[in-house]
Amino acid sequence: TLSLHDALPIYIFVYNGLGLEEWLDKVKDQLKDSKTLMVDSSNGVDVIKDGDKIDPHIWLSLKDATIQANNIKNALIEKDPSNKEYYEKNYNKLKDEFDSLHNEYKPKFEKLKNKDFITGHAAFGYLCREFGLTQKSISDLYSDGEATPKKLEELAEYCKKNNIKTIFSESLAEPKTSETLAREAGAKVEKIYSLESSEDDKTYLEGMKYDLKVIYDSLVEENK
Repeated sequence: TLSLHDALPIYIFVYNGLGLEEWLDKVKDQLKDSKTLMVDSSNGVDVIKDGDKIDPHIWLSLKDATIQANNIKNALIEKDPSNKEYYEKNYNKLKDEFDSLHNEYKPKFEKLKNKDFITGHAAFGYLCREFGLTQKSISDLYSDGEATPKKLEELAEYCKKNNIKTIFSESLAEPKTSETLAREAGAKVEKIYSLESSEDDKTYLEGMKYDLKVIYDSLVEENK
């Protein structure tokens, strides 16, 4: 609920979409007779599919996160048109910050020859598409099931062959599995943020800055 300048309350329900919120249909049923505006923030995003599964992790692309912000901004203007200038100003500031970070790292990644990195689960497809990178992961999009010994052995051999010295582990991945792979590959485990919740009191932009830096630094080591 948002209320500005003693205006009437504004009811907007924003969700990521793409099947991430499994409980969404129940919420829609509860709100269908209310004046709440439902906002699917994924509208307009070029969606990545992995077989029959849709990758919902669109916020890990700065460009797609900008599309999400634009959808939210438009919803706020629809509900509160008298403050359109305020919303536009804040959106443009956000877009400039996201574009600046994107433009900082795009040429850096382009200069690297080997652009593969290892993650705990396959959450970084949109980030990879944006910067021309490739993720190889211990578990799939939704961290379903446990990694088999064969899968870990294959990843360890891949790391040795390609001089990969960092295994990234995020909160949704089982840390012991990443540690086991790192031992087998002679690599270290490094924290990475999937940004699905507030972690280490970082803002979204701070989390993205951190992720891009640690991925880039690991690739620089890999390319030596």
